[in-house]
Amino acid sequence: MVNHRGSSHNHMRIASTTKFISRKQSPRTIALYIFLLFAFSIFIFVFNAGNIVEDHPAPVISIQSHPQTKFLQTADDELWDAPSRHGLRPCVKPTSRYKAAQGSDRYLTVKSNGGLNQMRTGISDMVAVAHIMNATLVIPQLDRRSFWQDSSTFSDIFDELHFITTLQGDVRIVRELPKELELVPQARKHFTSWSSMGYYKEMMQLWNDHQVIHVAKSDSRLANNDLPLDIQRLRCRALYHALRFSPPIESLGKKLVDRLRMRSGKYIALHLRYEKDMLAFTGCTSGLTDAESEELRIMRENTKHWKVKDINSTEQRIGGFCPLTPKEVGIFLQAIGYPPSTLIYVASGEIYGGDARLSELMSFFPNLVFKEKLATKEELNEFAKHASQSAALDYIVSLESDVFVPSYSGNMARAVEGHRRFLGHRKTITPDRKGLVRLFDELESGQLRETSSFSDLVQQMHKNRQGAPRKRKGPSPGIKGKARFRTEESFYENPYPECICSSKAV
Repeated sequence: MVNHRGSSHNHMRIASTTKFISRKQSPRTIALYIFLLFAFSIFIFVFNAGNIVEDHPAPVISIQSHPQTKFLQTADDELWDAPSRHGLRPCVKPTSRYKAAQGSDRYLTVKSNGGLNQMRTGISDMVAVAHIMNATLVIPQLDRRSFWQDSSTFSDIFDELHFITTLQGDVRIVRELPKELELVPQARKHFTSWSSMGYYKEMMQLWNDHQVIHVAKSDSRLANNDLPLDIQRLRCRALYHALRFSPPIESLGKKLVDRLRMRSGKYIALHLRYEKDMLAFTGCTSGLTDAESEELRIMRENTKHWKVKDINSTEQRIGGFCPLTPKEVGIFLQAIGYPPSTLIYVASGEIYGGDARLSELMSFFPNLVFKEKLATKEELNEFAKHASQSAALDYIVSLESDVFVPSYSGNMARAVEGHRRFLGHRKTITPDRKGLVRLFDELESGQLRETSSFSDLVQQMHKNRQGAPRKRKGPSPGIKGKARFRTEESFYENPYPECICSSKAV
């Protein structure tokens, strides 16, 4: 039996409810319900997503992914921008007291010694010496007996005509000794290193008995400091203006720079001085195998003109006298702040240990480039067996780089740094090898547990080692006699103040 009373009551309740719903069911209300339901769903999703993120952290976005952000752009500026030159500019013009070159029947012949940059700076010294001694300079003979056994002549490496004409107002230069003087007795002289004007004035007495003076070595023939301003500027004119590389070298060098720019826009030139001869000479064997260390020791023993034979490698390294290893260079550049994608041109000879040792650097910076990868075999053929010509290509690319980093303070490092200072204090980061060794060892031993702390220390250590203007350093305190000259900063490493002056200076 059906309960009509209950059915009637239920019907009334349903009808009432239906009436209520229908009364509230306007389009605006429905939209509100949908919005609230959507908002509640979003809340539940975000809440659960938050729990997922805690369990599985999102990948870190690399710096290079967002170079456009303001913070990272500032960091990028710090990495690549040259230091302020403070209104300084090159100044190599003679003063009003300078006396132009005079024709002379006295001749100075020169045998340059060393690698490319040792010869370049030595030739610049000899230009100044010829001027002081009022002599005609015969185009120098280049070193063919050095470690590299390079048979290149002067005109193979340098633009000979440009050299002669650029310096015609300073000193008379000829390609060869006159035939009538080839067999006359010559004064063969090994001029004293780091000599003053007075020394060469005294040497002029040799002209009383000889018409030709032959100089056995050209490197470091003049003092770094305390020379007349006009002599210092003449050295700069010779090195930075007159000693231009030969047209084939200049042409290919510029092509290499252009190709690097097309790849990345900006690049670091790394002078990685990790060749066999340098390690043998310095006695640095850190990270090498016993067999490699012994090979270097034998090489040092058998090289007669290397005077020091017994070297403590550990003491050398602690003292900062060793080139940074490829691995150490990688750690250093990473600590400075350069991202792994940075394009690095490696200027060097054959790296000791080959690809195995280079891989230690590539693990930090895989975007390494050598001239052999930038140029074709055909382009490099004429330079392949001539180490000095090949080094000249590296010099051009290093000079034009956005940042130059030498792993060791050798002749090329000093020459490139000085040239970059002369051209407007282009950025050059010079590693503090002694300080870095201490930090490397602390990092290796666990004393520096935070890599961020290591990076902060490295950056602070090199804040004032990036090529900003400063006057050349004098001798180390407490050292007397001729030994003090060895401790002076090289004139060609920093020709300021003589060849770099303020815009207001005459």
